[in-house]
Amino acid sequence: QVQVKESGGGLVQAGGSLRLSCTASALTFDDYSMGWFRQAPGKEREGVSCIERAVGITYYKDSVKGRFTISRDNAENTLYLQMHSLKPEDTAMYYCVAAWDAYCSGSWPLMEAYRGQGTQVTVSS
Repeated sequence: QVQVKESGGGLVQAGGSLRLSCTASALTFDDYSMGWFRQAPGKEREGVSCIERAVGITYYKDSVKGRFTISRDNAENTLYLQMHSLKPEDTAMYYCVAAWDAYCSGSWPLMEAYRGQGTQVTVSS
């Protein structure tokens, strides 16, 4: 049974940093593009970042460029999101997604395969 599990969320002051991790089991990790989307209460979900399967091409939402870095360790079946200079508007539930999409873009994921339960990120002002 495939499991996708996020960790690393928490409460941090504005300007602080967090690193989210996502581990996936019972799947061939490097068959999937991986990424994060977030959803705040009363708002639509938005794609934050993704990383393609093999060569590791990445995509970032404009509002997080220069502050967030996505990476993956295919040997460990783990995805990371390093977040710096956090802002109150980054507050949301962050979800890890494995997708069949070959490419990352603003419309990722078009073919979501698996999703975790989410980890809460709260940034206080």
